[in-house]
Amino acid sequence: MPGSLCGQSIRLEVISGKNLNVPSWRIPAGIYVFIKFDETRHWNSAIRVLSPRSSVAWGDTVTLSSRASPRISLEIRASFELGRMLGNGEVIRKLETSWDQLLRHGDERFNLYFPPVRGVHPSLTLKATVVCACCNQDGAQIDCPVVHPDHAAALTNLACAHLQGYIMIRNDLRDIDRIISLFRDALALRPQGHADHLLSLYYLSRALNWQYSKTRTTANIHESAQLCCKLLPLCPVGSYLRSTCVDSGVDYVARECNELQMDASDEGIQLRRIVLELCPLGHRHHPRARDKLSWSLFTRFTHHGNISDLHECIPLGREAMSLCPKGYYGRDIYLNNLGVFLENRFHRQGTSRSDLDEAISLYTEALRLRPVGHEFRHTSLGNLGGILLTRFNQCSNVNDINRAISLLREALTLHPPGHQRRDAMLNILALTLKTRYVKSPACQDLNEAIHLYRESLSLKQYDHPDRHKALHNLSWALRSRFMHTQKNEDIVEAICLCQQSLATFPSLHPDRYFSYVWLKDGYLRRYEVQHHPAHLSLAVENFRRASRHPTQGFPNRIIQVYDWALTVERYSHASALEAYTTFFELLDDLFATRSSTISRSEAAAAFRYARTLPVDAASYALRSHNVKKAIELVEQGRGQQWSLASRLTGTPVGNLKSANPKLARKFSALSKRVSDAAQGFSRFLLPPSYEDLQAAACLGPVIILIASKYSCDAIIVPTSGEPHHVPFPSLTLADLNMLKGDFTRAIRHGSLMGTMEPRTELIALLRKIWDEIMLPIVNILRYDLNVKPRSRIWLCPTAAFTSIPLHAAHPFRMNADRSGRESCLEDIYICSYTPTLSALIRSRQIMKTHITPSFAAIGKSQPGAGQGTVLATVDSKLELVHKLVPPDVRFTNLSGDDATQAGALETLRSNTWMHFACHGKQDHEQPYNSRFAMRDKPLTLLDIIGNNAPQAEFAFLSACHTTVGNEKTPDEVIHLAAGLQFSGFKSVIGTLWAVDDSLAKHVVEVFYEDMFKDLKEGIMDCTKAAAALNHATYAVKKTVPLEQRIVFIHIGV
Repeated sequence: MPGSLCGQSIRLEVISGKNLNVPSWRIPAGIYVFIKFDETRHWNSAIRVLSPRSSVAWGDTVTLSSRASPRISLEIRASFELGRMLGNGEVIRKLETSWDQLLRHGDERFNLYFPPVRGVHPSLTLKATVVCACCNQDGAQIDCPVVHPDHAAALTNLACAHLQGYIMIRNDLRDIDRIISLFRDALALRPQGHADHLLSLYYLSRALNWQYSKTRTTANIHESAQLCCKLLPLCPVGSYLRSTCVDSGVDYVARECNELQMDASDEGIQLRRIVLELCPLGHRHHPRARDKLSWSLFTRFTHHGNISDLHECIPLGREAMSLCPKGYYGRDIYLNNLGVFLENRFHRQGTSRSDLDEAISLYTEALRLRPVGHEFRHTSLGNLGGILLTRFNQCSNVNDINRAISLLREALTLHPPGHQRRDAMLNILALTLKTRYVKSPACQDLNEAIHLYRESLSLKQYDHPDRHKALHNLSWALRSRFMHTQKNEDIVEAICLCQQSLATFPSLHPDRYFSYVWLKDGYLRRYEVQHHPAHLSLAVENFRRASRHPTQGFPNRIIQVYDWALTVERYSHASALEAYTTFFELLDDLFATRSSTISRSEAAAAFRYARTLPVDAASYALRSHNVKKAIELVEQGRGQQWSLASRLTGTPVGNLKSANPKLARKFSALSKRVSDAAQGFSRFLLPPSYEDLQAAACLGPVIILIASKYSCDAIIVPTSGEPHHVPFPSLTLADLNMLKGDFTRAIRHGSLMGTMEPRTELIALLRKIWDEIMLPIVNILRYDLNVKPRSRIWLCPTAAFTSIPLHAAHPFRMNADRSGRESCLEDIYICSYTPTLSALIRSRQIMKTHITPSFAAIGKSQPGAGQGTVLATVDSKLELVHKLVPPDVRFTNLSGDDATQAGALETLRSNTWMHFACHGKQDHEQPYNSRFAMRDKPLTLLDIIGNNAPQAEFAFLSACHTTVGNEKTPDEVIHLAAGLQFSGFKSVIGTLWAVDDSLAKHVVEVFYEDMFKDLKEGIMDCTKAAAALNHATYAVKKTVPLEQRIVFIHIGV
């Protein structure tokens, strides 16, 4: 040290450094400066992170006394830890200098250059100044403490050394697993929040990438992608680590992941989401990453059918396509993929033509981008041809199918013999030709389709899993040509092909069902042309086998037995009764698999096309002179849903509860277990026989009215003995439907007329009912069965008969001897209705002999929003009912704000007699949503059915449309009154059409006066309701117009 500095100190400021490249290429955590003054004293700056330009800013200062050695050693070092450092890092470059050389720059900053690293000189910017000794009397504490070993740093250093050797020297795959293990252990010791967590993430990802590049093990690139996803948020854009190595590593991961094979597993899709996150909008791999994710989701949709996957992949595919404008390489792929997604959504949902049209537009543009010679032109030709066929099936535009055939023919030329997809193209082209033939028969189309199907069959050996499909396809085409040319060899070959298909399956193979179906079709077509009875019998045999094939689901089997019934009716085959019986058995089995009333209703609605089968079956049995069977079939078919529920709940429980409640609970639990176990066993719960059903007539005959397209008839079920058939030879179903319409108009016209105006139109219709329908029945009741006047009778109408007021049949004329007016039906007998015979039997079985009566009236003059108009007389009607009820009977009035759905249900459960004065609405589309209007929300039929009320006796429904059924299901007896009867009410009065509230009170008043007069021992008897209604409608004939008198009907006991 020069003498001039004696008593003074030297301050050295380390300001910054540039071009600080690490010789080993290892990524540093930071850079620091190490200064050695002599053998015992040294100093090092703070560790600072490199900037993207390989520079560092320090601003650190060291002050030395003048006693320091005149020579110093400066080193620039790379640290591989930001926290506590293990060892001294790696020396970038070292330089020997003196204080004199440093101080000659005065107080100015200067650059000190070091030997080059990869051709570039590292440099430090320094500033050296002399200061008074007093400023730092004793000098700075420059000795660093001893650095203890850090395990994580040691692991990282060891792994880096091994990795450098692996990459640069040995290229030995055996070392890489150990290297990755070391990096993984180091990362575990540096959790999130640790200063060196970022570096450990990077090193592990880098090692995994190296291993993947050599072994192509997908698990490595999966893990690396996950690490990159964690790495990016910790490494800001512009940072040294991000710009020098992280971005390139992420780019490698994204590129390699995009090249992986499609994986539609949850893990595979999660990887695609990670890759998309690594490639934000603007990244060069973003469109491909988006496309790969969309296709993975679509693939999972094709495997599992989850529509949410399809909904998600469409916007992904749409954005991927938008990022590739016209002229962009690969746009055709994105166009095609989006078209596939939209086409599949159309096939799945079938509601949006826009999906179909957009897919066609996308396929068309993709095809333009794939000219003749393009490697994927055949794909676009097939896709566009196939979807044009789909649109033709929707819209019948002949241009679509003509273009489809043209495209598919070209596609077939691009799939020469030996091509792996030639068979698929043969079949789609043949199907398209077949479709055009069906719409516009042309022999050349059918002949070409047969040629294509033959080639397709030749490509499938006897053990090919799809050979049976090829046999069926060719068989269909030959059957079609037979119907056109009537060449016997075609139908013989067609049947032979179906038999070959059948022979390939074991007895319980599900696809045997389809072979039976095609065989049936072959024999049936042969019969239609050649009229040989043996062929019809063979067709029936295959109908039988298809409908009874146990491994096929109920819906398909029900469809076959329905076609069987129609076919044998058309050709008068003796198996018709068997077909009808099988239909109801299968439908019963299907309902038995449904656990709730609503699910059974939905199942029945699926077969709305078969809604006439119960009456058609009964008609056939009658035409075959089997009257008992007709009764069994119509009963089984019409009341199927509720009859099944009745059989499952069982009738003895109600009686058992009163005698032994504990035993009744055990019995109910056991019954439920038995019924659950019985589901699927078709004949475990037998439908009732005629002998069982005749119990419905124990207190008076039941008249079933059959309205079928084949015949219209009545069946009288007497109290004892054989049933009586009453045919209506001059009456057709069309006549009845016309009569329904006439009644609707007459009722509407009557509602617009004054009270005293004559209802001429309505009278003529009621006279027609009397003459053509009820008079023949009454004659048998009177003269053959000797049913005494004023006896009870029950009407059980079906189909069109349910909308006709049969009880009001009236001759409206004088006797032949002019001695007075002819008697009408209600003069002769007291009429009631029953939805089914089983319902009447059940109501009688659960009748209680001794029960404390209670009466409740439910009314709502101002229903909730959207539930109907104001009923002005409701409150006065409820007061009237209260006055008429015997004073010793507990009375509940549920009206006004108390008339809620929950309140109504509780009232139904806790009372034996009910009176409803509110709006009633029948829902023809969803009959179980038929409802009474309440204050808050409607009281639905489904609510009523689920509200078991075994103690209930009687209900008066002074509301609109409470006995109108739904003819869209095989069970048209689903209406509000029947629902109350099923829930426990034994006797119900309902209405056929709209009720005039101001006039109905007259009927109500006379009805209750008659019901409650002369009570024996104070017991209210619900079985008197039919007679009381009969009396009431007669008593008010001068004050209430005809259509408002006959609107009320009695149902039940």
